[in-house]
Amino acid sequence: MKWYLKVVRDNYANFSGRARREEYWMFQLFNILISFGLALTLGLLAMLIETPVIMVLIYVYFLGILIPSLAVTVRRLHDTEKSGWMILIGLIPLVGSIILLVFYCTEGTKGSNQYGDDPKATSNNEIDEIGVRTNF
Repeated sequence: MKWYLKVVRDNYANFSGRARREEYWMFQLFNILISFGLALTLGLLAMLIETPVIMVLIYVYFLGILIPSLAVTVRRLHDTEKSGWMILIGLIPLVGSIILLVFYCTEGTKGSNQYGDDPKATSNNEIDEIGVRTNF
């Protein structure tokens, strides 16, 4: 959940920099879980009160999460040294989505690249308030 909140709160419309695989996939996981949960809950509520208008709230969520979804996807592509514009490959039927899936699953480049410092190296060296490294 921390990765979802990090993307939504801290990097809402941040298209620069890099995103680790973990950040991208955890965001996607929680986004899917929240979407299904909202759809199920609002669908049942709409059925109980016989007012399908309440389903508009799911579209409000989708519109609100569109920018952070695009931003984390672009940062994930940056981690593999691809331009954010490569997301448009997904418009090619079938083949485009497979190519993008490969990019999303590929490990990011080690060290700095043209889009910024290695986020994996940064997070592995986090120091807590008493001076002890917390991630190994």
